[in-house]
Amino acid sequence: MYRFLVSARWLGWLAMVIVLAAGCVGLGRWQLDRREEVVQDIQRIEANYDAPPAPYVPGTNGFDSYDPDREWTPVTFTGTYDVAHQVVVRNRPLNGQPGYEVLTPLRLDDGTAVVIDRGWLPIGNAEAGRPDEVPAPPSGRVEVTARTKAGEPAVNRGAPEGQVASIDLPALADRLDYPLQDAAYGLLALERPAAAETPVAAPKPSIDEGPHLSYSMQWFAFGVLAFVGLGYAARQQRKGDAEQDGTAPRHPPRRRRRPSSEEEEDAILDSQGIR
Repeated sequence: MYRFLVSARWLGWLAMVIVLAAGCVGLGRWQLDRREEVVQDIQRIEANYDAPPAPYVPGTNGFDSYDPDREWTPVTFTGTYDVAHQVVVRNRPLNGQPGYEVLTPLRLDDGTAVVIDRGWLPIGNAEAGRPDEVPAPPSGRVEVTARTKAGEPAVNRGAPEGQVASIDLPALADRLDYPLQDAAYGLLALERPAAAETPVAAPKPSIDEGPHLSYSMQWFAFGVLAFVGLGYAARQQRKGDAEQDGTAPRHPPRRRRRPSSEEEEDAILDSQGIR
């Protein structure tokens, strides 16, 4: 009945459906992998973001090395801000508004420094391409609590004087004449004493998983539907062939239901015009 399925045409359709289903499975697995990455990020945020800050111990929990499991962990440093080597990072949107982030080295007692991201500033109105004003950090000795963040890769894009295109820590280290811990930087959480004016604090990262799980289920369903569609097409082909060669099953004629006595009486009255 379905010998046509071994024809070149139908084998080609089968191969195409297999490839399509394999692609759907691959996309579904990709969405599951993305969800797993998001879930791991969420677990780190929930475990580390609001943890009690740990005091800085040289060589232990500074920014000279980076462990992904420590992302967002608060660390408290004591030192002095080096405003002379402060820079701003370009192209940093916040809530859909373009702006900048302020990076200031914090010189520590052990002779090294860490980069502190002190927050966000909107684009300026007085001069294009620059913030109107960069608030000064506290002067003198300061205690800074900052959350651990990995440095960013270099970006092949220029920037005006006093600005950088990304938080490329090795490139920032080249600007300084003292050692910089360049494996990670700190996202400012607290300063003591506080500055008179501060940039906008970075918001807490989202802990929403997103639609990756539902997208993966949709891709798996599309893969199954490809085979369902092929089976339906084969059934329609078999039905059409059967009608052409006369092998289609013949269904017995349906017997007409005999009218009831009430229906016969109503028909007689209708024919006589009584009703």
